[in-house]
Amino acid sequence: MGSITRSFANNITTSGVLLPASLTNNSIANVTAYNASVATGGMKLISSQTASNSASISFTTGIDSTYKEYQFWFVDIHPRTDAVNFTFNLSTDSGSNYNVTKTTTYFYAYHTEADTSTGLGYETSGDLAQSTAFQLLAGNVGSDADQSVGGTLQLFNPSSTTYVKHFISNTNYSWQGDASENDFVAGYGNTTSAVNAVQFKMASGNFDGTILMYGIV
Repeated sequence: MGSITRSFANNITTSGVLLPASLTNNSIANVTAYNASVATGGMKLISSQTASNSASISFTTGIDSTYKEYQFWFVDIHPRTDAVNFTFNLSTDSGSNYNVTKTTTYFYAYHTEADTSTGLGYETSGDLAQSTAFQLLAGNVGSDADQSVGGTLQLFNPSSTTYVKHFISNTNYSWQGDASENDFVAGYGNTTSAVNAVQFKMASGNFDGTILMYGIV
């Protein structure tokens, strides 16, 4: 066994863990620099907004070329009106208009609290085909005191002036008929203009809840 191989092997435990002694500066906590090929990604909280009986939440700053991916986290989105849809749209003019043309897909799974019904299917009424309408993210959300939406929306490379703007959303929420519903939405904003603002709202009525916007390093 060569000396380099032997030295490396001596720094691996029997369970396959690489010992700190084998790393530059002796431990992860003390590392001062990484090789450019080492991924050091993470999430950077850019802003957070909380709705309180509000008509919408709009993010009009912080969406630029700094990050190639942005994530929006939905925390306890609670409608003031029963059986309404939680939706979003994109803007290319800093929020003056939310009307980007989109083509999307929408499928769901659900299970009632009473354990009397389950389902998995594609929702044709939830998708868009070259439409500027707001995209449904969660449908027929319940407004009982304990009902809400949780989930995420990923928006990829919104500042590109070459490509369309892909997005993926996954929500779980309390359906108005007392069921857990998991909705999967994906698509793209069919524009090569930079997207620089995003708005979330109920299709009708106001809502409560918090939405956090992260940049992915």
